[in-house]
Amino acid sequence: MNEAAQPANPTSLAVSRGGVYLFALATIAAGVLDLMWEEFEAAHQPFGALGDNIPGQKIFAYITAIWMILAGAAILWRRTTRAGALAAALIYLIFGLFWLPRFYSAPHVLGFRLTLITGLLAGMFTQLMVVAGALVLHASVAPSSSWPKTSRAIARWVIGLASVLFGVAHLNGVQDVSRMVPKWMPLGGPFWVVVTGIAFVLAGLSILSGILDRVAAYLLGLMILIFEIALVPMVFANPGNHIAWGSNAYSLAAAGAVWIFASSIRSRQLRGKFKGKGLLKALMAEKNREQEL
Repeated sequence: MNEAAQPANPTSLAVSRGGVYLFALATIAAGVLDLMWEEFEAAHQPFGALGDNIPGQKIFAYITAIWMILAGAAILWRRTTRAGALAAALIYLIFGLFWLPRFYSAPHVLGFRLTLITGLLAGMFTQLMVVAGALVLHASVAPSSSWPKTSRAIARWVIGLASVLFGVAHLNGVQDVSRMVPKWMPLGGPFWVVVTGIAFVLAGLSILSGILDRVAAYLLGLMILIFEIALVPMVFANPGNHIAWGSNAYSLAAAGAVWIFASSIRSRQLRGKFKGKGLLKALMAEKNREQEL
């Protein structure tokens, strides 16, 4: 796996091994959970949005679970990293597309409101940001010279917009989201919802603008990871709740995806820093410098 996080050619991206491991293992975990519950995880795999009585849901859930397990495992093996990343991107994209029917049904039931549309977009982008990270990983081992730059541009817009949408959704639903904040945290739930909402918006704007984008992306992934650590007691308090376990697995995959994108930004910075030396030499020089530290 060590080679899987290294550039396949001088025009490829260098991505974080830690982010790759986190992304792959979380994807495997999500698949295992689907197998255990024999169903889709409703919060992040909203198959039910397509209809209440679709035949063969359990079979589709099994196929999805096996797909995710194989995709995650393939990412961990250097020779199949590219195929695994593409397979993961495809399945998370399908989860994102499951949200589309709700853009029609939800306004008809609840009435058209801007906050509702924002919430639906935030839900859809929870999946698309993972797709973006998978595409960057795929590009890191792809032979094409144009695909790495394209994948990073896609990831920048998707992850940046996702972060802004998350922040707006937090600020629009302070009271509802505050119920998820652990009671032991000081200053009260609404305070932390507002703080994290603002942090999401600022991180997203930083990523979109390219100003301190690498730092913002790393901090965004760290914030998502910290959320899950804080919510672990709630997961164990509901051991039979598929959504609780599945949501944690998804969030870990999202944190890994964001870190994959964050680490890929280094390639652009090194092009300027080591101009004339060649990107591959620049990457090796940077790697040696980090090892010395």
